[in-house]
Amino acid sequence: MAADGGCSPPTSPLALPCAFSPAPRRQYLAVCARDGRLRIWDSDGGGNLRQEYAPSARLSAACSCVAWGPCRTTKEGPQRKKRKSEAGQAAGQSDLLALGTAAGTVLIYSTVKGDLHCTLDGGHNGGVNSVQWHPEESLLYSGSDDTHIVEWDLQMGKSRCKWKADRAAVTSLCVSPDGKLLLSAGMTIKMWDLETKEVYRRFTGHSTMVTMLCFATNRPPDSNGLYFVSGAAHDRLLSVWQVRSDGKDKNSVVSFTLTDEPQHIDLQTSNNKDEAVRLAVVCRDGQLHLFEHFLNGPCKKPLSPVCSVQVSSVGGKAEGDTPVPVPLLAASLCADKQNLVLAYGNQLQPVVEKMPINATERHMCLVRDLHTTLSLSVDAAVTKVKTPIVNEQKSKVLIPGLPGHQAPIKAAPSKSEKRKQGSSATEISIEERLEQIGLSVSGGKGGDKAAASSLQTDSFAVLLVQGLESKDEKILNKIFQTKKEILIKKTVARLPPTAVLPLLEELSRRLQGHPFVAILIVQWLKAVLTQHTSYLSSIPDLVSQLGVLYHMIESRVKLYHQLTRLHGKLYLLMTQVAASSNAPKAGDLDHTAKLVYEEESSDEDEDSGAEGLHDDDSDDWEEEEEKEGAMEMTEDGENHADKDDDEDDMKESKVNGDSDLDPENESEEE
Repeated sequence: MAADGGCSPPTSPLALPCAFSPAPRRQYLAVCARDGRLRIWDSDGGGNLRQEYAPSARLSAACSCVAWGPCRTTKEGPQRKKRKSEAGQAAGQSDLLALGTAAGTVLIYSTVKGDLHCTLDGGHNGGVNSVQWHPEESLLYSGSDDTHIVEWDLQMGKSRCKWKADRAAVTSLCVSPDGKLLLSAGMTIKMWDLETKEVYRRFTGHSTMVTMLCFATNRPPDSNGLYFVSGAAHDRLLSVWQVRSDGKDKNSVVSFTLTDEPQHIDLQTSNNKDEAVRLAVVCRDGQLHLFEHFLNGPCKKPLSPVCSVQVSSVGGKAEGDTPVPVPLLAASLCADKQNLVLAYGNQLQPVVEKMPINATERHMCLVRDLHTTLSLSVDAAVTKVKTPIVNEQKSKVLIPGLPGHQAPIKAAPSKSEKRKQGSSATEISIEERLEQIGLSVSGGKGGDKAAASSLQTDSFAVLLVQGLESKDEKILNKIFQTKKEILIKKTVARLPPTAVLPLLEELSRRLQGHPFVAILIVQWLKAVLTQHTSYLSSIPDLVSQLGVLYHMIESRVKLYHQLTRLHGKLYLLMTQVAASSNAPKAGDLDHTAKLVYEEESSDEDEDSGAEGLHDDDSDDWEEEEEKEGAMEMTEDGENHADKDDDEDDMKESKVNGDSDLDPENESEEE
């Protein structure tokens, strides 16, 4: 991957772990196939298979990442007789190869021995996603799904140190060229000091899992000249980060545009500002992009590739065949900066080719004839297989056109069989074929309705398969406009398994359109996920194939809580506005009095008061009159005595209200 050693990043399930041997020779290509076998191909000698190794637990613990160790150098000294294990070792030759497995173990394979050197286990509880060698010491670093990083001592064969790196899985690692810093990535990128095992810097900027890391320069971190490159899953940009001494390195300084997510990267580092960094990036769509840039500061616009390379195969012998693109597995930049080593084709037998770099052409298409290159010689004894004789009278003829049914493959008859067929073969009439099909034409009304409904769903299923294969928008629009839930379920149930993934891709594409169309698409999506769950769960690369749908669901689920909060606030505001609009205004109040009270004269009050007292206290009326008469007699005697003594006092008493009242008034007041 980098200049110091080849490494395979944790890629998507479609990608295979593969890596070229370290610079400068790049003489080997290590590929871990899907069957769990490790194959080492000779990149110098025309791509011949050099070694093949099958781990004992390859089926249960598949290889997930590969990394070549640094080149071994033999010490100069007196000549001695070499051992058998040292016979193939030369100066500066790549020997050890680290393999990370899904079971959490790390295998160290030796190309000189042709067997395992040692097995490192007991360090991880989850699958290993990335392995990285120390450039100077005999140390190895591994990151796993258990969110931990383990430092292995290869001399002792045991773990030297283990620490937790992130909350999520550790998907990528990279050691600095001087061996003092370590980059680890999951959802965030962290830079560790290998002496103290503490975080030196943090970098955030990718929305998905970071799948690859690589140092781009050999400068110290305090000089503001240390750069590294990162790539993430489902991300079509490669980001370049600068490690600054002041700590203001939160955003990426440079980004490179790609046609798809990165799958393999090879980089030639720069030692000073006057030397450009050269990258060779293989994308998931099988294209290669070459970049060249001077890292001396930030760049606002994303940089496009200097050259893009694609490999295609020539058509077959039949006329009218179009070239088919051939995916690239890996690429490596040569030390002379003028040539490039490509690995493309099939994983079981890749083709390794060395080609010159032509920077004048922005797009290059290499047409190669893979049929002659990969023609495998099949022995005649293998083809001598007798085909069973089928009784034509008891055989059942399948209906052509139904999804899931294909025409039987007929082997090429030999000369003796041709003679037998010419004498005994008889052609079956159409009537006999219809009888063998077994379609019940006669039936009741209920049977006719059932037959009509089944034929309708069959026709919809056939139309849907044809529309997906031909990508006819008219047919697909007509089918996806149906709103009947039963019809949708029956149509999806009759689909063959090969049409499920194309249907999901088409539904995810249409789900991004108008919301009214998305309402209809959701019913189809629900029917597919519920009725084909067992088939979808058996696909290993389902997440990578349906990445658009996963991102869409995640983004909408994240916004759901915020939208519900906003909906609640808006509903509260609308209810308050409606209540305030329905409330009566101050200007609309009625100022007319509902009740008017008029004060009457004093005489009328006295009469009414006397009558009221007489009515209410009629029982005690006589007793009260006797008491009032006695009180009036005493008051009259006192008044006559006062008149004779002093008349002025009587006037003052009358003015102050102390004058005697009439007996009638007193009784009324009481």
